[in-house]
Amino acid sequence: MPTLSPSSEDVRIYECAVLYPNDLSQKEEAELIKEIEGYFDEVGAKLISKDAWGMRGLAYPVEGHKEGKYTIYYFEMDPAKLKEVDQALRINRNVLRHLFVKPPKHYQIIKYSEAYEEWMKTRESVEQVRAREKEEKVKEQVAKRAKKQVEKATTERKKAPGDKPALEHGQLDAKLEELLSDSTDL
Repeated sequence: MPTLSPSSEDVRIYECAVLYPNDLSQKEEAELIKEIEGYFDEVGAKLISKDAWGMRGLAYPVEGHKEGKYTIYYFEMDPAKLKEVDQALRINRNVLRHLFVKPPKHYQIIKYSEAYEEWMKTRESVEQVRAREKEEKVKEQVAKRAKKQVEKATTERKKAPGDKPALEHGQLDAKLEELLSDSTDL
């Protein structure tokens, strides 16, 4: 990423943000970009960097447009010529808004269009991580339920009075006779 520092003391570096309608045809957009860059060429400005952000929503309607396209320029130029470029951009019908900023010394240019694309790629993997975490959570809940069911079944077996070994058929009859005879004696 290039750092911004002027090549001489006679010039300064300016960042220029330009907003234009998103409903322009490709041909009209290309002509507008050429025209904007031509304004800077006429005053002898040197293009350092250009970052086309593309279409973005606007916080409020600008001349009836709810969306627009942004392009950010970094130019090195004579400060006395800035007013000429500003006037030319104001007059252009297809430029909705523009803004000049003088970045601080040793400012690093970051291409936000590239950073946005990179973010979009990692965002997809974040969604995949969330899905995986959700699946792991469900598996954990299923394992907890199964463990509780096993514990419940184990405690029910321990509480059951029939922990003694089962009686055989002949022993059962004898036991029944004994119980019946005891109840009749009373």
